[in-house]
Amino acid sequence: MSSPAPKASLAPRALYQEVAERLRAQIFNRDLEPGSWIDELKICQELGISRTPLREALKVLAAEGLVTMKVRRGAYVTEMSEQDVREAYQLLALLESDAAARVCELASESQMQELQDLHQDLVAQTAKHEAFFASNERFHLRILEIEGNRWRQQIVTDLRRVMKLNRHHSLFKQGRIQDSLAEHEALIAALTRRDAQAASELMRNHFQNGLNASIPAQAQSRLGS
Repeated sequence: MSSPAPKASLAPRALYQEVAERLRAQIFNRDLEPGSWIDELKICQELGISRTPLREALKVLAAEGLVTMKVRRGAYVTEMSEQDVREAYQLLALLESDAAARVCELASESQMQELQDLHQDLVAQTAKHEAFFASNERFHLRILEIEGNRWRQQIVTDLRRVMKLNRHHSLFKQGRIQDSLAEHEALIAALTRRDAQAASELMRNHFQNGLNASIPAQAQSRLGS
């Protein structure tokens, strides 16, 4: 009688991946501010690791756009310029407006209800900024998941990750959260009645309004907006 085949085992998570996750959290929590130098020696001492896994982790974060490597100067947390913010908003508007139009054609009734439920969760989080940001992202990413273009999802996820480095997030502006909710409600209505053109235009305007709130008018004038 033959012995049973050995069970396949999953490789343990690489140390550099855990280090990358730790640094990513510190960047998003502003423990490491945009533009700040990353002190490799200090981090190695704090985490009890050698420089090899740290440098591999920094390569991962550099590929994500969260870290910028400078020759002979080391690694810095990426700092978004006004032009960076403007270009990111433009790409998000293009990609997500097209996705919204396609959701009007592709979404099932249960998926439409799911989007409405996600919006209601968003409404419930208006007094808690961090929870609101997380709910807002879930709503937008769920639209992309329903639409189903994995390449679009990857690009948007990368853009949204880098957008968290923006010092002047549009939702910090007085009154912007309520305006954003109203825009979401109009978008939900367009999606529900499966009006692809309206959904696309509303999503594009949603991002334009976010850009307007994120970058002062005089800065947009300098950028040629």
